[in-house]
Amino acid sequence: MKTNKKTTSNCNPFDFLTEEIIFTILDYLNDDPFSKKSFSLTCKALYSIESHHRKTLKPLRAELLSRTLHRYPHIEHLDLTLCPRIEDSMLNVVSLACKDALCSINLSRSRFFTNIGLSSLVSSCFNLVEIDLSNGVELNDLAAAAIAEAKNLEKLWLSRCKLITDMGIGCVAVGCRKLRLICLKWCLKVSDLGLQLLALKCKEIRSLDLSYLQITEKCLPSILQLQHLEDLVLEGCLGIDDDALSTLQQSCKSLKTLNMSHCHNHSHVGLSSLINGAENLRELTLAYGPAITEDLAKCLHTFSGLRSVKFDGCLVKCSGVRAIARWPHSLKELSFSKCSGVEDDSLSFLVQAHKELTKLDITCCRKITYDSVDSITSSCRSLTSVRMESCSLVPKEAFVLFGQRCELIEELDVTDTKIDDEGLKSISRCSKLSSLKLGICLNIADDGLKHIGSSCSKLKELDLYRFCLNFQCLHSSSTMFKP
Repeated sequence: MKTNKKTTSNCNPFDFLTEEIIFTILDYLNDDPFSKKSFSLTCKALYSIESHHRKTLKPLRAELLSRTLHRYPHIEHLDLTLCPRIEDSMLNVVSLACKDALCSINLSRSRFFTNIGLSSLVSSCFNLVEIDLSNGVELNDLAAAAIAEAKNLEKLWLSRCKLITDMGIGCVAVGCRKLRLICLKWCLKVSDLGLQLLALKCKEIRSLDLSYLQITEKCLPSILQLQHLEDLVLEGCLGIDDDALSTLQQSCKSLKTLNMSHCHNHSHVGLSSLINGAENLRELTLAYGPAITEDLAKCLHTFSGLRSVKFDGCLVKCSGVRAIARWPHSLKELSFSKCSGVEDDSLSFLVQAHKELTKLDITCCRKITYDSVDSITSSCRSLTSVRMESCSLVPKEAFVLFGQRCELIEELDVTDTKIDDEGLKSISRCSKLSSLKLGICLNIADDGLKHIGSSCSKLKELDLYRFCLNFQCLHSSSTMFKP
């Protein structure tokens, strides 16, 4: 005779949640919920809980948001990134409850509100200075026109708002004269015309992200005339090439940071024209772009303030590396991640010249050996961050040098290398170490980790990817890492 066994499902802790318990959690997260503080976690936590327990909380959307905002009347920074179903009615709730205090709101990933909800929000919240509408793929020029009502707006993110055109950007430019930061990444319908209007009307812009826009050299003169522009991102702007850049007559003296990653149509000639006169340039990113040649390095020779350069994914010529070593100023940050062509001789020559380096990324530089690590650790004693994942020719003996010579290291990534327990024992001398990545390091065992656990009290991140597949006693060593 068959018997039916009654199956029991695992108990879901969210089944016992009540509104009182939710507010208790929020009070705990926000320390003092009734003081004038910034609570970006409030609704983030609320809707994170709601997403796991829709049966109990599903009728509470706008009502629960209203009660939450009235319980915390002094919210200044509202983060709704984990709330994808924000609707116009909910923005109306926000505009009524937070009209006196709200300074910034993050609505990225939300797709159910329209220009009507936005208009209600910005017309009521007079102190609103930051709005993030990233990934608003259904927002159009009417939404941009609604944003234009925020007269005090200083920071605006419109990344991936693919329906917004030059007309919408023109409305923003006319209405938001105080803009200091605007991100238009992947706004594919914005052209040179929209950017010219923006530069003409918004004279206070400090940061401008134009990544992957289909623009040409026509908008650059207007942009470079912005007297306060410090951060310019032209990543993936393939319409800007040497021919276009060589015609530039303007220079931007205020420019401090330039990102031209994934721009394949320019060389040192165009780059030299673009940064001509940028005497305050501090950071330059040319990742996945032209080869790092001697000519390119020479065009950067005169920028005495340059402290950070990133050449990730570029073909690196030995002559180019040696030319960088001859710069009269010392770099603080250098990245050759996934660069082909980096070898011991040239890298050693470079680090001996730039002894003030604090951050070095040589991820996937597969030609370097013990000699490079020896030069790096003996020359750059102030290193705080080293990333050298998949440097397969570096022997285990080399990692001992980091602990012996670079005790200021805070971040170390040696994923997929030959580091062993002796290397970890030496690295444990780095008392400031907060992040250590040891994924796919097959030569380490519990003994090495015990040294790290007992000596590196500031450790916050430890990556042991695939460690447990090779060792059976991970549990015994894991108890040493205490919060």
